This record gives sequence, structure tokens and C-alpha cells, in this order.
Amino acid sequence: MSTTAVVFALVGAFMVGFSAASMFLGAKWVVEPLVEYGVPRSWWTRLATAKAAGAVGLAVGVFVPAIGIAAAIGVALYFAGAVITVLRAKSYAHVAFPVIYAAPAVVALALGFNG
Repeated sequence: MSTTAVVFALVGAFMVGFSAASMFLGAKWVVEPLVEYGVPRSWWTRLATAKAAGAVGLAVGVFVPAIGIAAAIGVALYFAGAVITVLRAKSYAHVAFPVIYAAPAVVALALGFNG
């Protein structure tokens, strides 16, 4: 794994982990948009857990490439779903946020966890 891929994987792990922690802790800047987008409160813990698993997977992927690949794909799919949710809510100004969170994982995946 190249140094660049490692950096992107770890930056992605940090960003997604921060996002998960913010959701678990109920940070106002995270939960208010979820309410606005119509995401049911009953989903929040599961969504935060999925983010946390993705963050751990990206970090572990530095050492175990198959886990990193799976995590990067999962993170990309999670945030693709977030983009769709934001678009359906017509909160177009917020579309960039899930893209920014997904970007490091997608770049690490493109650079190759086993290269």
C-alpha cells in the first residue's frame, strides 16, 4: 500500500469516525439536519454504528487490505445514500458534506489497499 493510500485511508477513518462520534453524541449540527431530511430517530444509532464500523475498517485496512476494501466500499455506499437523502429533502446546499466525508475513502480505494 502506497504512503498516499495510507494517508487517505487514515484521514478517511478519522473523518468518518468523527462523524460517527458526533452522531452518537447528538451534536446539534448533525441531528438538526437529520430531522430536516426526515431521517427517523430510530435509525440514528444504526447509522452512527455503520459509520463507526467504516472508520475502524478503513484504519484496519492499512494492515489487512481486504477489510480496507470492504470498508471503503461501505463508506462510499453509505455516503451515496446520504447524498440521495439530502437531494430528496431538497437541501441542495448540504450535498457537499457527504461527498467530502466519502472522498478520502474513495481515493484510498482507487489508489489500492493492496498496491
